[in-house]
Amino acid sequence: MGEDILENATCFIIGAGDMTVTGIDRKEGDMCIAADGGYLYCKILGIEPDLVIGDMDSLDGDVRGEIDRMRREVPEKVRVLPAEKDDTDMLAAIKEGFAAGYRKFCLYGALGGRVEHTIANIQCLGYIKNHGAKGYLMDGNLMMTVIRDETARFQESMEGYLSLFCLGERAEGVTIRGMKYLLDGAVLTNDFPIGISNEFTGEQGSVTVEKGMLLIVITW
Repeated sequence: MGEDILENATCFIIGAGDMTVTGIDRKEGDMCIAADGGYLYCKILGIEPDLVIGDMDSLDGDVRGEIDRMRREVPEKVRVLPAEKDDTDMLAAIKEGFAAGYRKFCLYGALGGRVEHTIANIQCLGYIKNHGAKGYLMDGNLMMTVIRDETARFQESMEGYLSLFCLGERAEGVTIRGMKYLLDGAVLTNDFPIGISNEFTGEQGSVTVEKGMLLIVITW
C-alpha cells in the first residue's frame, strides 16, 4: 500500500464499548482493527477486520474459539496480548494503525461500559494528536476530537451542540467564531467547565486554541 493512499485513508478501530451506528463508510485503502470485543461488532456489521488485537477478556468461549481458528489459519490477522500490560487494547490498536502508516483514526465502540475505559479512550485522542495524526471518537449522534495549537472549522450545515474541555492545566488564546456563544482570546482551565453546550447557528464556525489542547465534543 503506497503512502499516497495512506495520506487519504482512515484506520477504523472498533472497541468493545457501546456502539449504536449501523454501518461504517469504509473505502479502499482503509484499515479496520477490532480491539478485543469489538470483533463482535464487526461480525454484526458484516465487516471483515484486517486485524484483531487484545487480551480477548471480553469474548465468550464460542467467539474465542473462532479467534483461535483464525489465529491458526491466518496468524498475521490476530494479535493476542497479555492480560497484564501497560497499553489498553484500544491504544494497542492505535499503535498498530500508526505502524501501518495511517494518520487518521476513527474510534467506534469507545464509550459506555466502565467509565475508566471511556476516559482512557478519550485520552487516546490526545495520544493520536501528540503523535501528529487526527483522531475522532464516533458514535451515532456524537463526535469527539482534539485540537492543539490550531483552528478547527465547521461548515454552515453543522447542527447541534459543541462543548470544549481543556486537556491540560491551561488552554490559552481560545477564540470561538460563528457560534451562539463567542470567545476572543480566552483562557480555559481544567477545573472550570465554561465551554459546555455552545450551539451551531447555521454560519461557518471555528474554534482556535493558540497554546494548549482542547477536547471538542459535538452532539446532535
